[in-house]
Amino acid sequence: MKGKIKGFAERFTAQEIKDIAVADIVLILAFSFILSTGFGGIFSVGASPGFAGKFMEYLSISAFVVSVSFVLHEMMHKFAAQHYGAIAGFRTSPTGLMITGLSSLFGFLIGIPGATMIYAHSFSKRQEGVVSLAGPLTNFAIFALFASLSFALHPAGNTYFAKLITLTLFINILLALYNMLPIFPLDGSKIFAWDKRIYASMMGVIFLLAYFFVPYFFTDMIYMVAIALIFSMLYRHVLF
Repeated sequence: MKGKIKGFAERFTAQEIKDIAVADIVLILAFSFILSTGFGGIFSVGASPGFAGKFMEYLSISAFVVSVSFVLHEMMHKFAAQHYGAIAGFRTSPTGLMITGLSSLFGFLIGIPGATMIYAHSFSKRQEGVVSLAGPLTNFAIFALFASLSFALHPAGNTYFAKLITLTLFINILLALYNMLPIFPLDGSKIFAWDKRIYASMMGVIFLLAYFFVPYFFTDMIYMVAIALIFSMLYRHVLF
């Protein structure tokens, strides 16, 4: 057992742990601020009664939801890549962190704090597709778990637990949908190149779930495509 724990720990460098923690904290703060202020951002803080109380409540909820949803998504990319012998590790993007934080202040979120970087001498389309699929499938698994909890426990209306479950469902289906967009370097572009049937099946399930669980679904889709295009240009150094 001791050897297994040591082997698991050796998968991470100190820099990667630091980068994951920074990205996680920035996203937690960004989500908490938006949930506390709505679309008004910093302009509605003064006019929002009980802002401090709301922020602290959503901070504790977001700390759990973001850490589970975002961090596990990225870690499953890493572990899947390492399974195929690649070097993989999460790295923050200074520009992405700045955009994530600043956008939240104005009542919307462009969440691009970083990504799992993968280095491999030779990756087949199938291997690259499987590694890319690992992230959205993780969000599916989290969604399924919390949807089951919701159906089993029927948490009442506006309680803390109900908010936690609702936000977990919302964040995970949005993460899956965003990452499955066929825009490079998002997961969807690599899955689409590998197997279009798997891509179509994944998107069909995501669209169905998003339609029922994500308010303003089609508006959110347009917004996510815009974010994906910005991320793609940043990744390819078209911007900055």
